[in-house]
Formats: sequence, C-alpha cells, structure tokens
Amino acid sequence: MSTPLPIPGLEIDPPSQLAWPDKLLSNNNTDVCRRTGEPDQPRVFTWTLPAWVVQLTSGKFFNTCPQAGVCGGPLCYAVAPGSSYRRLPNVLAAHVRNLELVLGEPQEWERRMKAELRGRRYQGPNVWVRIHDAGDFWSDAYLLSWLRIARSAPHVRFYCYTKAISRFLRLVKPDQPANFLWCASLGGKEDHLVDREHMRHADVFPTVEALESAGYSDQSASDLLAVLGDQRVGIPANRGTAKKFGASFGELQRQRDEQLRAKNARARQRAALAAA
Repeated sequence: MSTPLPIPGLEIDPPSQLAWPDKLLSNNNTDVCRRTGEPDQPRVFTWTLPAWVVQLTSGKFFNTCPQAGVCGGPLCYAVAPGSSYRRLPNVLAAHVRNLELVLGEPQEWERRMKAELRGRRYQGPNVWVRIHDAGDFWSDAYLLSWLRIARSAPHVRFYCYTKAISRFLRLVKPDQPANFLWCASLGGKEDHLVDREHMRHADVFPTVEALESAGYSDQSASDLLAVLGDQRVGIPANRGTAKKFGASFGELQRQRDEQLRAKNARARQRAALAAA
C-alpha cells in the first residue's frame, strides 16, 4: 500500500514549520512496567497522542479515538479534570504536536521513527515501545505505518491497547509482526467484535475487587501484563474516575448498546405505523 498522504482540509503547518523534537519517543513509562517476571528490567518508551476530540493549532478539531464509546468524555482518564493532560498545558501541547507531525508529514514522521529506533538507546534485550497512552489508531494508513515501523525494528517489541477492533482484525491479525502485540480494549463502539473467551482484551473496573470477582487478572503491577499476562486483563480505575461509574467499561458499553438498539427499534416501529 502507498505511503499515507497528509489529510486535506486540516490546515497543518507546512512541513518546514513543523517543530520536530530531538526524540520522538519518551521514556517516562518505565515505572508502571517494572514487575513483569522477565529476567531483565524492561525499558519502555512511549509515543502518545492527545485523547479523543482535540483542537489543533489551526483551530479545527480532530478525533483520535473514533471508536470510543463510554470511555470517551468524563470517563476518559486523559481528559478528566485532574489528569496531567488538563493540569499541565505543556503536556497537551506536546501531544498535539505529535498528532500534527503525523497528520502534516506522515512520510517524514515514519522515516524519522524508523531511524530513531536504530539508535543506541533502543538496543538491548528488553526494549519496548508503548504506542499511545492516550489516543488510538484512527485510520488504516496510520496503523499500517506502525506495522512498517515494527517490521523495521525487530529488536524492539511494540504494544498497544485499541478500540479499533475491526481495523486490527482486518489489517493486523492476518499478518501480525512477531514484535507487535496488542490488546483489545472494552468500552468502545466495536465491543461486539471482541471474543471475550478467546481474544486478549482489557476492561476497566471501579475496583480491584470488582475485576477479580469478574474473573479478570489485575495488571496494576506492570502495564506490560496487558500483553504478557492472562488474556482477560483487568484495569482498576484511577482515583479521578473511580467514583463516576459503578460497573466496568464493558458493562456500561453493553448497557448503552442495548439502549440504542431499543431506541432504534422503537423508531422503526413508529416509521412502520406511519407508513401503514
């Protein structure tokens, strides 16, 4: 497939004006990835985007999480009032910059990412890249870029959560790179595509007790357990969101989907009566 082109109409700055950082990947995610049971201490680098619907520097809006369901809005940890994304403007600005690099010059972004991963700091036995701690794979072209990046760096392992289930089943599952690991994330519009008995997936619960009662394995000890541990991954809600819901994201999404189906059924019934 051809390399993705800039998305028309978004009015990203010309490539010469884009602010490229010295390093595209940050290494601030190691503390949540320590206790994996692996012999070597993992070194985890991160690429992230702004969460959900974000305003670009042009003033236009872009949705990095088009398949978000109940996880969007007030339940999203990345846009909650107490999150660093909201409290620290420089954090949000850095994430918006990342997004605009991909949107504005995707070919150069991919080239630079591949080149960076050949550097010395990414060598070693247990190097990981977490793709997104906010945002998601919003397009086929963007996901395919990451698959090419992973294949270019077989010495690094990549992992991610995603709600873009149909996109991953279509583009990743048939020919998945050995070093590209992913976990379906419940709480999105495509939850119905998740085979909860056989597919690795994660759900967010109000408490550790709730996730254990539902038969999920707590990944609090290490974020890498999302792809290295049990297939039913339980994530306890952080303090900022725990009080806002009394069920898991997956259960809340199921309730929302049922309400939508009932609403649509009533609408079809009314339309049929009107046409009779």
